[in-house]
Amino acid sequence: MALDFELTDEQKMIEDTVYRWAVDWLEPKMEHAYESDEMPPDLFKELGKLGVNGVAYEEAYGGAGLGYVETLLVYETIARVSNALAMTVCASQSLCFDNFRRHGQEKQKQELLPEACEGRLIGCLGITEPNAGSDAMNISTRAEKRGDRFIVNGSKTFITNASVADFMMFYAKTAPQKGPRGISAFWFKPKESKGFSCEKIKKWGMKSSPTGLVTFEDLEIPEENLVGGLNEGVNVLTSGLCTERITISGCSLGSQRSCLELSLKYAKERVQFGKPIASFQMIQEKLANMYCGYKASRWMAYSAAAYCDKLANKRGGKGTDLDRMAAASLLFCSETGTKIALDAVQIHGGYGYCTEYPVSRHFLDQKLWEIGAGTSEIRRIIIARELLRDEFRSGY
Repeated sequence: MALDFELTDEQKMIEDTVYRWAVDWLEPKMEHAYESDEMPPDLFKELGKLGVNGVAYEEAYGGAGLGYVETLLVYETIARVSNALAMTVCASQSLCFDNFRRHGQEKQKQELLPEACEGRLIGCLGITEPNAGSDAMNISTRAEKRGDRFIVNGSKTFITNASVADFMMFYAKTAPQKGPRGISAFWFKPKESKGFSCEKIKKWGMKSSPTGLVTFEDLEIPEENLVGGLNEGVNVLTSGLCTERITISGCSLGSQRSCLELSLKYAKERVQFGKPIASFQMIQEKLANMYCGYKASRWMAYSAAAYCDKLANKRGGKGTDLDRMAAASLLFCSETGTKIALDAVQIHGGYGYCTEYPVSRHFLDQKLWEIGAGTSEIRRIIIARELLRDEFRSGY
């Protein structure tokens, strides 16, 4: 068994490039962005200039032709400055456009994906509804076939990027009597469509990342905007959840690393009782635990991403090791991330409770990862299910 956790030269270059951009371009905007709860309008165009919007997309679509390890690395590096905006980028490039890349029609992909890579299209994905969260198969949004079009009615909630999206993928029941086997996936352009409205949702964390409640009222979608075929939406949905959970783990990872780095710096500089608080064993314990948590989280996430990259079929879903590894990655990263952020605030004391200190943003943002992309409880159910299946033989 050969274990090598070092980044390649190309991966180091990606990390260095994105981090320099995040520090120079993004960090100066973050205090205002968080207070105003607004995404920097040129975010995706800036990332397009760096060439990291479509890291895992084929070069024919304007992507970098790399993998999910590199995608995870990009999100982790952005999240060192902003967990919230790393989520916004992930929601567009992985949840939405990567799913479209894997299931969309070739002609449409050739037209739309280059625009996404350049940052001229922002995407969002609509799964969750007011009465269907973890129970995603129980969605009630309907798409009724009329001639060569579908008429859509229903709503989606907690949709990241909904209020700024130029492109939306979503799921609706096209054959309600078939239950989960009657779900289809669609795409459309919200800013060019009638019958679509979005109400911004106010949150106490993840500010600067726009979240919306979406309503469809007789929204007309052409038949050719089906993704993956009629009543094949479950396959599209489940195939995207694993890569979503793996890559979105990077959002938590970046915050973890930043919390550790900021806490180390502060603990060395903050003097109490005549000496730096870093000399106190209780502070040292927190720093040591933060380091171990981050390193363990990083292994969980990157090993899952590397495993995914090795697979010819990255579909995942029930009955696969990928489903278990993806759920475990986000479960561990999210819960560890919340603990690390809490310790960072504690080390900073009263200053950690002030919004001008970045650790306060990381603390407010981290909690979402125990809820979004499938709650911690759902992830544990998935892990246990895959461990207990008869054909499970893997020891790790």
